[in-house]
Amino acid sequence: MPASLKDAIALLKADHRKVEDLFESFESARGDARKKTLAEQICMELVIHAMIEEEIFYPACEGEVVNRILDEARVEHDSAKVLIAEIESGEPGEEFFDAKIKVLSEMIKHHVKEEEKRTEGLFAQARAAGLDLDALGERLEARKTELVESFKKNGLPTPKTVTLNAATIG
Repeated sequence: MPASLKDAIALLKADHRKVEDLFESFESARGDARKKTLAEQICMELVIHAMIEEEIFYPACEGEVVNRILDEARVEHDSAKVLIAEIESGEPGEEFFDAKIKVLSEMIKHHVKEEEKRTEGLFAQARAAGLDLDALGERLEARKTELVESFKKNGLPTPKTVTLNAATIG
């Protein structure tokens, strides 16, 4: 499906499925080289996904969905970024490396479940609010393409967490 035909929610859900598949592959992976490759892919996908949500999708949802849901999503992103930074600085075979991937997987499963809940989830609320999901999808896809190219050229930056406070959240 061409990017222009994907609405924002379809694009974000496709990202969710891709990361779920990568986590499953990691669980069955043998050998440090394969685990390293998969860990790098997982981290890149999650960093890019978090960036496009935080830069484009979440701001579009401000005032349109229950603020508590956006607040929780931002905190969940920050928690994941801490583990991503630890995974990026580690190596397969090191103490807790596999455990960090497993905990990250569980955190992401929870986050995805919250976003994708049928009626009260972030995606359902965004759709019900009448957001222009096609236009958002185009913006998300363009930014994602830009980030993938940048990361391929310059490497993945260590994800930055933000200090969340009332001023940040709004």
